[in-house]
Amino acid sequence: MADTQTVEAGPGAPGPGADGKQPRSVRVVLLALMITMMLAMLDNMIVGTAMPTIVGELGGLEHLSWVVTAYTLATASSTPLWGKLGDMYGRKGAFMTSIVIFLAGSALSGMAQDMGQLIGFRAIQGLGAGGLMVGVMAIIGDLIPPRERGKYQGMMAGVMALAMIGGPLVGGTITDNWGWRWSFYINLPLGVIALAAISAVLHLPKKRSQARIDYLGAGLLTVGITSIVLVTTWGGSQYDWTSARIMELIGLGVASLVGFVFWQTKAAEPVVPLHIFRSRNFTLMAIIGFITGFVMFGATLFLPLYQQSVQGASATNSGLLLLPMLGAMLVTSMVAGRVTTNTGKYKVFPVVGSVLMGVGLYLLSTMDTDTTRVMSGVFMAVVGLGMGCLMQITMLVAQNSVQMKDMGVASSTSTLSRTLGSSFGVAIMGALFNNRVQDVMTERAGALGSKVTEQSATLNAASLAKLPAVAREAYQHAVSAGIHSAFLLGAVVAVVAMIAAVFVKEVPLKGAGPAAPKPGEEAETVAPASIVEAV
Repeated sequence: MADTQTVEAGPGAPGPGADGKQPRSVRVVLLALMITMMLAMLDNMIVGTAMPTIVGELGGLEHLSWVVTAYTLATASSTPLWGKLGDMYGRKGAFMTSIVIFLAGSALSGMAQDMGQLIGFRAIQGLGAGGLMVGVMAIIGDLIPPRERGKYQGMMAGVMALAMIGGPLVGGTITDNWGWRWSFYINLPLGVIALAAISAVLHLPKKRSQARIDYLGAGLLTVGITSIVLVTTWGGSQYDWTSARIMELIGLGVASLVGFVFWQTKAAEPVVPLHIFRSRNFTLMAIIGFITGFVMFGATLFLPLYQQSVQGASATNSGLLLLPMLGAMLVTSMVAGRVTTNTGKYKVFPVVGSVLMGVGLYLLSTMDTDTTRVMSGVFMAVVGLGMGCLMQITMLVAQNSVQMKDMGVASSTSTLSRTLGSSFGVAIMGALFNNRVQDVMTERAGALGSKVTEQSATLNAASLAKLPAVAREAYQHAVSAGIHSAFLLGAVVAVVAMIAAVFVKEVPLKGAGPAAPKPGEEAETVAPASIVEAV
């Protein structure tokens, strides 16, 4: 019969063994959590590569954007709910349920017979995906004391980098050799492995809240988030920013969120307890997380476009184009995690990270048609160094700033802030980029420039080579000008993160030894015992 071992997170938790390692059972759980995190991050990148093939078989090109939008909407709107359900009814059950829903959505998406079915099944998949990242972060918060949690940042950053680099490669390989349906089916064996490991090894204290779920609050928040995501998705593309549809969505979103905030002060068990924002550090981390998402996803969208259009790089290995940024992010995240674990201090990282991010974005904004790949790689590395200081530290400090009973909503709110930041970043930076490209193309190539701009979404190094020399040169200058505007905006936004980082309060992270908080310090995470069964 298997022995059991108690692993307590938070103050008084037993640290690693004499060899400096966590118990084997904890490492098994962490491996399962990393697999689940990989599923959450890899899906859109794999599916994105397969989309041309999917449209070729199912048709429905006019509904193509909804394949991504349905997934994004369901993920964003369900994220806060999964965090709250975990707090109320137990982390393990909520997490495993989200995995099952995600896998069911993946299987159904792979069996879709038309575009309408695929969009609906992608929404189911996104509903489950909303709980994957939140569950990973909250369970790590249960198992690992804050002081020890930093050393696992490198592991999480590595998964993120691997997903971004390998996603397009894996998606292309699967689609070419197995067919596009396996872009969804590939989730099933990995998800089953994660489910089996978590079911067999992870044992957390069971909870059963007597309070009812805040359905009104959940509904208001869902409408508000949905409106925001649709505004950032449709604005400037399907509808003008000043169109009636966008104005209606903005009005609906603002009204829903105002109503949500008001109701959260009245609800018995609010979806997002507003008292967590009384912690200065938590609020600041939400702001920094929003800006990090704003910058990161904007960078991953426009940098490959610049390198393909201006520097003539191949789109085949597009993920590798971001290697300088992602590699620097991985190394810095590992260093930041180790230093945080060894010293218990972390304020230096948000400050240094936001400065490096802002400087790197400014350097990227200076790129033109003569910038070499080596120089652009150096600029990307500076941005990566900054993001490496911020990506996991924001979650760590946010979790450390709330009580254990709010671990789930703290994790989900931090995740949601980064998700919304990415939506705004892609939309606003994209609008600036597109407008600048159109203006420069018209200035340099006249009517021919306008015609080329209409096809800009499909232009790559190969198709650019077929254009007349005047149009090709004009487009390269236009993309450089668009990059300048987009990244200059990013650098300005990064200044807000710098200001927020300055006001972060250095609240010591608790490690294995008991440490009572000093008077006036913010609440620390106090975790109940977590039972992990050894295998």
